[in-house]
Parts: sequence; C-alpha cells; structure tokens
Amino acid sequence: MSNDNSGNILIAILTGAIIGAGAGILYAPEKGIKTRKKIKKGALKTKEDITHRISQAADELTKTAEEKKVDFEQKLEDTISNMSYKADDIILTLEKKLEDLRQKNAQLQK
Repeated sequence: MSNDNSGNILIAILTGAIIGAGAGILYAPEKGIKTRKKIKKGALKTKEDITHRISQAADELTKTAEEKKVDFEQKLEDTISNMSYKADDIILTLEKKLEDLRQKNAQLQK
C-alpha cells in the first residue's frame, strides 16, 4: 500500500516539475529556437528520469513478488506437513479404537 502512495506522490512531483520547468522556459526572454531546445532537453531528461524510476519500481516489484512466493511456498509446506502429522494421529487413534473393539468382540465371543 505504501509503495502505491509513494508512486502517486512521485508522479505528482514529476508532473509539477515538468509544468514548472515548461512555464519557466516559455516565459523566459529568449529566442524561440533556444526555448525549443531547452524544452526538448528538459523533456528528454524527464523521460530518462521516468524510465529509470519505472525500471527501479519494476525491479522492486519483482523482488517483492519473489519474496512473497518463497514465503507462500514455505507456509504451504508447513501446513501440509502439519496436516500430515494430524492425519497420522487420527490413524493411530482409529487403530487403537479398532483394536479395542476387536478385544471386546473376542471377549463377547467366548
């Protein structure tokens, strides 16, 4: 959840920076060709920054997903193992009950 919020904040900051830089360049008293070059340079830098941040976010997401997968697999294995022990306990209890019934049946048949 916090990664989603930080991503939204990052997008808001980048958008504000782009708008601010664009407005500053457009109102600066320079010739049109220089202004266009500055806008292009700023847009390319922003594109590189966004690409880098998206790459970082994707790497972080992949890492988190892998950690969650390993955690899930371990919990699943623990649960299956635990259920196996419980099944063994149930079988032992049933075998004891069956033996008790056999003994009672043997006594009744005498």
